[in-house]
Amino acid sequence: MMMSGKLLSMNHHAENIILIGMSGAGKSTLGVLLAKALGMNFVDTDLLIQQQEKRLLQNILDEDGIPAFLRIEETVVSDLTARDSVIATGGSVVYSERAMQALKRQGKIVYLYVPYEELRGRLPNATARGIVIKKGSTLRDVYNERLPLYAKYSDYTINCSKLDINDCLHYIIEEIKECYGSP
Repeated sequence: MMMSGKLLSMNHHAENIILIGMSGAGKSTLGVLLAKALGMNFVDTDLLIQQQEKRLLQNILDEDGIPAFLRIEETVVSDLTARDSVIATGGSVVYSERAMQALKRQGKIVYLYVPYEELRGRLPNATARGIVIKKGSTLRDVYNERLPLYAKYSDYTINCSKLDINDCLHYIIEEIKECYGSP
């Protein structure tokens, strides 16, 4: 299990926990469970985008294109104000320096790392999932492009390789308890 950085610096929950990583890493699923376990709110930025645009992510990508989608994502994430929340982000949020700096001001960023081979198995139909993949690129290309960005912005990294969602959840909660006392 690879860990780095501090997860929270809080009096109880003064900051948010922000989850980043590739689609299929478990950000939304783990985010809901983590928020419930810690008594925090849960925010999914992909859902906020869909609510604002009144369309699915894949429809936005198909109808408006990648640049427009990334602008929408940047605005939604940069304008987000949350407190005492677990925030699950879209995998492409790391393409925006502005959005990532806005997130950093609101909490600690946790990168859920999953090796490519495992991720590919979790995403049998990546092209229909609302993933930002430029024409002519593969999921592997996107993975390789984003890996250094996730590492750049994260305060804390969890290697989720071969772990189920409950093991990841347990591990994060144990780290919080160890570092900061029982939440």
